Amino acid sequence: MRHRNATGQRRTQQYGGLGRRGFLIGTASTLGALALPSWTARAASPSQVLAAGDHVPVLIVGSGYGGSVAALRLTQAGIPTAVVEMGQSWTTPGSDGKIFCNMLNPDQRSYWFRTETDQPVGYFLGFPANKSISSYAGALDSEQFATTRVYQGRGVGGGSLVNGGMAVTPKQSYFEEILPSVDAAEMYGTYFPRANAQLGVNSIDPAWFESCDCYQYARVSRKTANDAGYGTVFVPNVYDFGYMEQEDANQVPRSALASEVIYGNNHGKKSLDKTYLAAAAATGRLSISPLHTVTDVAPAPGGGYTVGMTQIDTAGNVVATKTVTADRVIFAAGSVGTSKLLVSLKAKGRLPDLPDAVGTAWGNNGNVMVARAGLDLTGALQSGMPTMGIDNWADPNGPVFAEIAPFPAGTETWINLYLAITKNPNRGTFVFDSSTGKVGLNWDASWTQPSIDAAKRVFDAINSKAGTVYRSDLFGVNRIWGDDFVYHPLGGCVLDQATDNHGRLPGYPGLYVMDGSLIPGSTGVNPFVTITALAERNIEKILATDFA
Repeated sequence: MRHRNATGQRRTQQYGGLGRRGFLIGTASTLGALALPSWTARAASPSQVLAAGDHVPVLIVGSGYGGSVAALRLTQAGIPTAVVEMGQSWTTPGSDGKIFCNMLNPDQRSYWFRTETDQPVGYFLGFPANKSISSYAGALDSEQFATTRVYQGRGVGGGSLVNGGMAVTPKQSYFEEILPSVDAAEMYGTYFPRANAQLGVNSIDPAWFESCDCYQYARVSRKTANDAGYGTVFVPNVYDFGYMEQEDANQVPRSALASEVIYGNNHGKKSLDKTYLAAAAATGRLSISPLHTVTDVAPAPGGGYTVGMTQIDTAGNVVATKTVTADRVIFAAGSVGTSKLLVSLKAKGRLPDLPDAVGTAWGNNGNVMVARAGLDLTGALQSGMPTMGIDNWADPNGPVFAEIAPFPAGTETWINLYLAITKNPNRGTFVFDSSTGKVGLNWDASWTQPSIDAAKRVFDAINSKAGTVYRSDLFGVNRIWGDDFVYHPLGGCVLDQATDNHGRLPGYPGLYVMDGSLIPGSTGVNPFVTITALAERNIEKILATDFA
């Protein structure tokens, strides 16, 4: 469908051709079977934390998208399931009465054991903009490798706590390209709708979008893109847009309109702890052990696997080391976490027969950030939840899907900010360093150049038509492109290469991978819906065969 704005420009298309009504029709058939809980229900919280010597039927390493899917479907099938999560359970308010801090006033809750924030936009007017904080088990991890850093969520709910909530289903033609062993018709007919329903995906009211102050920045970016000949698309989100409209009317506490996003949202956002994990907890068969890090997995003498882990407090002190046994183990610690753990276990001889493909085919989803500046007012009030993107994916010279990102500074900046997702062919490899006992990432800084080139073609054209310029003071000193950090890590244990076609690890019955590491480096859009839908597909098959 097409929308027209007040100046008569062409209407923006809903990504994937689904409007609000179309989305509801597409997912309604699954709602009854899924028994979708109200997302406003109390978030899943720790219960029955694992003790040394425990035995569990299934242990899931990580509580992000793949792990949460597995937890729900296993517990619904009557199988007691234990989730081990590195981060804390974000259910206790701080001294200010809020669980999470905002972006304008970050405190110790913002970052995972750092003494200074590490914001994606880390400079302003060329001067460092990061702030000193106390070391704490915060919500966002900026994990530094040799030539890049990777942002990851830390807490029960994983990355769902700290992302912008953009729930994008990839173009089917590209999905078929990246995962040719998966039945795309089945994915788009069954598993994507199932994932969207359980995630609580919804779409913005186009009429409200056109009139509200908080999306002026998106309307400006839409106009400049359209004027330069580029199409724009509305994108669904897991943030409750009905709640956001109430925020705008000052009827409820503000969250998306209070500069809350990358350090967590106190209201409005349907993160995994309030959807998949809450539904799993409601079965009575789920235990969650927060602030636990799995360090070892090896075959147990009597069958199953021994799993070693450490427990810390929020200050980072080790308070316990534990060994438990599990009949089955699902690795769902995210692209980086799962890849690092499996590479280490293989190198140390704990799981020596893992395929050589483990640790390979890692990519950054073509991420590169950029900002433009001109005379157009972009708004002092900006929603932290993006809902629109520039769609130039059909460009054979360099596909680009550019998320129109907010810059919620609390004041007028005249800045248009974007996270560009590009088709970058370069892939990295996780490698174990025997001298340090740690796993690093072989990724060359120059490998982001294809992403820069693709984004530059789009934004050069927009700047030329709009009379705007690149900001070169936000990602460093005289640095236009934010290409040294990653929002969307993917790959490392690719489906049908490092695993079989449903995530089983060859040679080790009862070991599975169930997260973004299964996807070979790229989805062309924000990836969490794809990760969720793929996990729905895989766990359904595993339940039907391995648990029969």
